[in-house]
Amino acid sequence: MQTDNGEMHQNNTTDIDDDLSKLERDIHDALVEGVNVQETVHRLTLKAMKADRLDIDSIRRIVTAVTNGIHEGAQQKFLAANNQTQTAKSQITAAISGLDSALARLAEASKLAVLEAADRAQKFSEKELVHTRSDLESLESLFLDTLQNTASAAKGTISDILQDITKHAKNNGTIVGEQLKETLATFAQQAASVGHAQIEAGAQLTQTTAGFIHKIATGVLSGIKDHSKHKH
Repeated sequence: MQTDNGEMHQNNTTDIDDDLSKLERDIHDALVEGVNVQETVHRLTLKAMKADRLDIDSIRRIVTAVTNGIHEGAQQKFLAANNQTQTAKSQITAAISGLDSALARLAEASKLAVLEAADRAQKFSEKELVHTRSDLESLESLFLDTLQNTASAAKGTISDILQDITKHAKNNGTIVGEQLKETLATFAQQAASVGHAQIEAGAQLTQTTAGFIHKIATGVLSGIKDHSKHKH
């Protein structure tokens, strides 16, 4: 039985690694092709956020794969080109904006999920709310840190462009950071309203919590409409 479980875990890990490698290649190709870069990065990032992988470590790996793909695609397209610095900056900025808006949509889906759960009088634990809120709080810094790491690893013009984008994002804020203000305020309100009567025990709580997280993930992919404020 242990062997079966070990093989299953190994297979799952391999599948995830394969998916991330494909995501990185797809982002790379989007930069090289240079058509609808922002929308393509936004769509591919959301597609990567599957229900059974929605945790902060998974999101970190997705963001890293996306930024690596942006870096490598931009490098391939613009490294040997002359007088294309402005074009490169425009494409990279669009790609980063697509990633930023995808993370904002995740934050929005989280807010709507917890509100829907409250409207339906579904019960969830204070611990789960606090844990999920903690993960969301780190979402913007995860995004900015990954950008900084990618900029530091890059070279030449691509590095300069990524450094400028990162500095601008830190100084002027991000789309995900703006959305998180609303989302975290909603989580704080819901956490404050959770009383002892809402705390369920055992399997029922586990099942409800799992459904809560699943609702967030499926909302990212199908239940949330893009808002104009997320498009630039």
